[in-house]
Amino acid sequence: MSKSISKRVAVSARSSLPAEIASAVTAAAAKKASDIVVLDLRKAAAFTDYFVICTGHNARQIKAIADAVEEAVAKHHLKPAHVEGYQRAEWVLLDYFDFVVHVFGEETRTFYGLERLWGSATPVDLQSLLAHEPARP
Repeated sequence: MSKSISKRVAVSARSSLPAEIASAVTAAAAKKASDIVVLDLRKAAAFTDYFVICTGHNARQIKAIADAVEEAVAKHHLKPAHVEGYQRAEWVLLDYFDFVVHVFGEETRTFYGLERLWGSATPVDLQSLLAHEPARP
């Protein structure tokens, strides 16, 4: 894992999550992303350490989630190395090397089924992280 992911935020008693990824998750949640999942790919011999996967319900919300994630992660002095799909907003991919954020539309997420494709990945328990997300008016 690179030096860019150094600080960790406790997510459950058995695991921890890099602060940058925790920020991405809470930013997506703040924009009402649904079905937020983080997959730990470090033991799956993948090209990245983590996937953050979430769903938006229309193009406008998908873009808003992607924008919020990018802004939140920028506070950790990180910019995505690559952004894909923003204009069509059916599947926006933000590649930060150590982690990749996927913001899907509902049908596109079902079609590609990343959780199924990466079945050997370890899902991260986000319950305690999302429980501390402040309520929005």
